[in-house]
Amino acid sequence: MLERIQALFSAKPVETQLPPEDAKHALGALLVRAAKADNAYLYEEVEVIDQILADLHGLNPVEAAKMRAACELLEDEIPRTADLAHILVEAIDLSEREAAIAVLWKVVFADGYEADAEDTLLDKTAEALGVSLAVNKRLRDEALKTAREG
Repeated sequence: MLERIQALFSAKPVETQLPPEDAKHALGALLVRAAKADNAYLYEEVEVIDQILADLHGLNPVEAAKMRAACELLEDEIPRTADLAHILVEAIDLSEREAAIAVLWKVVFADGYEADAEDTLLDKTAEALGVSLAVNKRLRDEALKTAREG
């Protein structure tokens, strides 16, 4: 019995493989980062992230949750937002990057609160993605309006 208990403590930890650093996972990691920017990762934000991933990639709820979990790992592994943004810049065109900013704002407003840290993160992310200040502001205002109506 004691040997089995000791074996539990001496077992090698299970390592989880990181997802590929592709545009799909980089956007997912940015969604997670946006949700965590105010130091609160709430259910409402997770729910919106899962819905966005499902809609974008044709996933069912379980597949979307699994993808979000993989994106959480990538978000933790790549500390610089600019590095995640660079993956997107290399892979998608400007209109798709603007769409990415739109869904990032949707995540920010999912919990009903807006923090300065979230605004700062999204402004820097938009800049890194090459999205103009005017377009970023318009997308923010649209997301806020939708959140207030919904």
